[in-house]
Amino acid sequence: MLGALTLVRGEGHPPWGEADLALVEDLTHRIALALDKARLYAETQAVAVRLQRSLLPDLPVVPGLRITARYSPALATAQIGGDWYDSFVLPESGDTTLIIGDVTGHDLHAAVTMSQIRNMLRGIACDRREPPGMILRRLDLAVDALYSHRTATCVYALLKGQEGGPYQLEWASAGHPPPLLVTADGDTTYLWEAHGLLLGVDPHAERPSACLPLPEGSTLLLYTDGLIERRGESMDHGMTRLRQHAAVLVDQDIDELSDELMNGLVAGAHDDIALLALRLPQSDEGVSP
Repeated sequence: MLGALTLVRGEGHPPWGEADLALVEDLTHRIALALDKARLYAETQAVAVRLQRSLLPDLPVVPGLRITARYSPALATAQIGGDWYDSFVLPESGDTTLIIGDVTGHDLHAAVTMSQIRNMLRGIACDRREPPGMILRRLDLAVDALYSHRTATCVYALLKGQEGGPYQLEWASAGHPPPLLVTADGDTTYLWEAHGLLLGVDPHAERPSACLPLPEGSTLLLYTDGLIERRGESMDHGMTRLRQHAAVLVDQDIDELSDELMNGLVAGAHDDIALLALRLPQSDEGVSP
């Protein structure tokens, strides 16, 4: 039983006729149908969000590094999307991958496709010891062959270096917002280099890679567009807002920084959000025994 509908007949009002009762019966049926649809929609969305969260990976524990991630579904629509993050240690080289991506669409199909593309990227990265641009090119070929009507954005990065540093970052981007590098002093830089087309547009396009030494104690943020996009607002404004928040929070622990960024920037977001954050050690932190 979903509820009850009570009708009141005022003094002097004629008794309900058969036509009145038929109208009331039709009205209650329509109300019950709407409520049932709303309940089923809410249940479906809850299952979908749980599914997407279950598809997100556990992050590696790498000596000397702090890696953390956050995910939030779209608050305004309660829809899931194709946002994902990933990080794992490559065999043989020991390099740590840092990955963020977004498959177009906001439905269960997008979430499932996200999981499949993520797994393909994992396999290619583990099998091929190649620059990030070449890895994304191979992924693009696979996406074109298997998901010809889907597009996606992605940043694939490799963190190289021995425990304690120095570290360098190699990366390539397929149409994704640029990573944000924040030094221990609060200086911020967006990494626009090695920016290429979305996955699924031109699988034969050349994809460059870039390389940058990372300052000790610096923080690297990889994020999806839901963190910076707002309706009626330019992307530049959102990127400036992220830069300012990150600079203010750089002295915080990486988990606290991530929580504060999500809490401070999620208001007004109309898309799901994924955030992957890396914190490098300071030289005086030493190397673990």
